[in-house]
Amino acid sequence: MIQTDIIIIGAGPVGLFTVFEAGLLKLTCHLIDSLPQAGGQCSEIYPKKPIYDIPGFPSVLAGELIDNLMAQAAPFKPGFTLGEAAMTIDKTGDNQFIVTTVKGTEHKAPIVMIAGGLGVFEPRKPPISNLTDFEDKGVEYIIKDPEFYRGKRCVIAGGGDSALDWAYFLAEKKIAKEVVLVHRSSSFRGHLDSVQKVIDLSEKGGIKLITEAEVTGIGGNGKLDSVVVTHQKDGEMTLETDHFIPLFGLKPSLGPIGNWGLEIEKNAIKVDTLDYSTNIPGIYAIGDVNTYENKLKLILCGFHEGTLAVQSAFARIHPDKKNILKYTTVNGVQGF
Repeated sequence: MIQTDIIIIGAGPVGLFTVFEAGLLKLTCHLIDSLPQAGGQCSEIYPKKPIYDIPGFPSVLAGELIDNLMAQAAPFKPGFTLGEAAMTIDKTGDNQFIVTTVKGTEHKAPIVMIAGGLGVFEPRKPPISNLTDFEDKGVEYIIKDPEFYRGKRCVIAGGGDSALDWAYFLAEKKIAKEVVLVHRSSSFRGHLDSVQKVIDLSEKGGIKLITEAEVTGIGGNGKLDSVVVTHQKDGEMTLETDHFIPLFGLKPSLGPIGNWGLEIEKNAIKVDTLDYSTNIPGIYAIGDVNTYENKLKLILCGFHEGTLAVQSAFARIHPDKKNILKYTTVNGVQGF
């Protein structure tokens, strides 16, 4: 049995920063994550993707952000159970929780913070009959390392931020030999700035942009070598390519957490914005996994939520102690 003050379910950026905030209050943390390494989506899905909205960092790669958060949490010696999904939660007679993973590892604490991001997720796949035959043989649903596409021909499908940003990045940085972006509409769902950058680059010949069209077929002998694009007006065309990357987003699911008796709304956990507590006292939800009025799914918002949740957790663990806010600018980290 692993005993700690706070069990954090999810070792993404919000969970890691919560370790730091808890450490300032001398609260210990143990993190559980189904992925084999800390970092959540930042490590698993887009470690080389730049993030622009972290305060103090005009640009930081997602993987570098995780490295920094791990270093920031390190002085407080968090524990990790990685590669094991949290399956069940039970309330004990001494007003604590026992969280058990899929492999039977048990964790006990008076506080549970769910920082599971989007939860369990899988990519949305286009309806192409032989698509799975070419998975990892030229078909990828996420871009982990752009260098994997160095000198290759790439067809990206999608009209959201991920498709726009990666198409622009691979082409503008001259990583891919050729980039084709296919979208079924003439309008895009992404940020206007991203849309404009892609349009400007296409006008310069840096990206081949095909709108009002869909990828409807793929071919190859053991490895992908072509895709069939069906245009609404011009009909079918075959493009030679090395990679087909449909970026249609992820289908999130809370997974086992959805069966824990928490109040759920639109596949997210409802919380009180006073301290991001759930309907079960002692359980909090922070980051993308929660929902409330005017919720913004941004990492920096998750940092704020985790900070306030930790303050509330301290009061629950130590009801007789007064928590006096101190500033790291005065005390440093070792002074806490």
